[in-house]
Amino acid sequence: MGIDQRYEILFEPVRIGPVTAPNRFYQVPHASGMTNALPRVRAAFREAKAEGGWGVICTGACSIDPSSDDAPLPFATMWDNNDIRAHALMTEAVHRHGSLAGVELWHGGASVMNRASRLPPLSPSGIPWMATHVGFMGNLRPKTMDRADIRDVLRWQAEGARKARTAGFDIVYVYAGMGYLGYEFLLPEYNHRTDEYGGSIENRVRFVREMIEVTKDAVGKDCGVALRVSLEELRGRPGANQPSEAHELIELLADVPDLFDVKMDSSPTDCSASRFTGEGSHEPVIDFVKSLTKKPVVGVGRFTSPDTMVSQIRRGVLDFIGGARPSIADPFLPNKIREGREDEIRECIGCNICISSWHDGVPVRCTQNPTAGEEWRRGWHPERVERAAKPERILIVGGGPAGLECALTLGRAGHEVTLADSGRAFGGRLTFERTLPGLAAWNRVVDYRLGRLNRMTNVSLYLESALGADEIIDLAPDRVILATGARWTKLLYSAMEIPVGRLDGPNVFTPDEIAAGRLPDGPTLVFDFDNYYMGGVLAEHLAAQGVPVSYATPAGRASAWTIMTNELPLVHRALSRRRVSVATLQVLKSFDGEAATLAHLFTGEESRVACRSVLIVGLRLPRNELHDALVARSDEISAAGIRGVDRIGDALAPGAIVHAVHSGHKFARELGAAAFQPYRRDTPIVDAAPDFETRTAAE
Repeated sequence: MGIDQRYEILFEPVRIGPVTAPNRFYQVPHASGMTNALPRVRAAFREAKAEGGWGVICTGACSIDPSSDDAPLPFATMWDNNDIRAHALMTEAVHRHGSLAGVELWHGGASVMNRASRLPPLSPSGIPWMATHVGFMGNLRPKTMDRADIRDVLRWQAEGARKARTAGFDIVYVYAGMGYLGYEFLLPEYNHRTDEYGGSIENRVRFVREMIEVTKDAVGKDCGVALRVSLEELRGRPGANQPSEAHELIELLADVPDLFDVKMDSSPTDCSASRFTGEGSHEPVIDFVKSLTKKPVVGVGRFTSPDTMVSQIRRGVLDFIGGARPSIADPFLPNKIREGREDEIRECIGCNICISSWHDGVPVRCTQNPTAGEEWRRGWHPERVERAAKPERILIVGGGPAGLECALTLGRAGHEVTLADSGRAFGGRLTFERTLPGLAAWNRVVDYRLGRLNRMTNVSLYLESALGADEIIDLAPDRVILATGARWTKLLYSAMEIPVGRLDGPNVFTPDEIAAGRLPDGPTLVFDFDNYYMGGVLAEHLAAQGVPVSYATPAGRASAWTIMTNELPLVHRALSRRRVSVATLQVLKSFDGEAATLAHLFTGEESRVACRSVLIVGLRLPRNELHDALVARSDEISAAGIRGVDRIGDALAPGAIVHAVHSGHKFARELGAAAFQPYRRDTPIVDAAPDFETRTAAE
């Protein structure tokens, strides 16, 4: 197959100042959780995208000075020779495949707490970011920058740019977005200055202009210089001579950088989850930029459809198709379009598990792509699986995310695989969850895998095939893998913050009963201590069915863990739209059929909520009946020639869908290995002397 002529425009080269990108696929800067402490992990992660056809591959935020310190959140640094050598691993890997390498130089300003460096944060006017997320909270307030501080930051940016050039980068960024220092100069809420850096939009842009200018001077004619800027807030402010201050900013800087990388102002809108936002959601904010500059423009929108990509270019919205989450879900997305294999794209589902990785301080994870972050650690390639030396006949029981991924990976390895599921459709938990408000895109986990499995002659798929121990022994495969999932329980929650006790009764529900089609009668209390999406989305679901809903949780917020995936504000807005009342720091004590008794988690003070039904969204436990039955007949299992009975996914340890997919993939990759091999541990580059001078450029 070859490229569809409609998509040829996506593979045109585009100049970025003195350098040329080989195509329009641009992996914009994004967090990966891979700091300079993991240089080989980082290089391999980025190289996979270059191999997959992304024309530009960028780092995440890369600090230019210890006064920009995000610890314990992961961030990269460009401070010394060790850092140069660490980044060079990535640029060399990217260049091997003909792609350009970009570095997002960054100063966090008042948005960092400098926990490790213990230096005062810097701010245009001493205004801090006082976040409600405990991971971003701190007690050290920023210093108001004087002229010497401004000169220092400009010098650090120039020195970082020279180091970046030495490390082999082709594009060097100035960052003026997402609440960081350049952005703080642009917004009057942060910038109260009365000198030439404050007041009018022309003055507020001055610092960003100077950052670009010193960067261009530092890199000379060797590198392109990009400006990454957030436009959402400025787009909403009327301009003096243009429709908005965003228009005025672009007009003022139109000829200064070599490329504009345009984005939103906050994570919930910049990388909103698919549950709340569709593909191309940035366009209403950034659609004007190309009308005011002749420089190329890159933007994002969780693009996975090549038709949407082409539309963005032909309508003059973007020059480059930016990708962060889609490039993680499928590093080979560009090559698949170029080779006419669009149906093989592993489309991002927009769950934002990748973003939670950064909040957790670990290498990136992906629900769709279990190899993300494992390219160097475990040697997993996103498109290739090593062929098995001795193919086996393998039976997988359960066609949910873990079973499907395991079958796909085993099939690629050459095993003869039978996948049996008792239901009428493959997907396991997703057969129900995909029907819930906003979760339809999550079924891409199923669609992608079934699309590949249906082409494999060595994989057989069977629905409505409930298998017990007798049937499995009669089939006598070489190996049995159980992906039978988990069930929700009616366990309650104690002041010790662990599940304890049970609440039984005719009007006490779990999500499994909702999935089976049973609808609560009358006003319903959703008691959620699972803390991820399920409690909130089921409250929405019931309210949409006309059921009056109230919501209670022992956590401090509804669906509290969704703060890790940037969904929390949107969850609360969705519940408000559905008129769902929210009670936090509450424990469910009892239910008498007319009201539920709640107790404050810390004080024990009790209150009653009128309701006729209770839905408990709490603890899930594995469905182990089949496993236990097979283990009890181990002699018969051995006699049938079955060499092993193993569990994967929720049947082994319940978790999010990302954990199930990774579990299925990991088992398949490691099947037949001589011995357990833990992942490789990366080490920092320390060849250069550790006692470095932080403010001396590399050259």
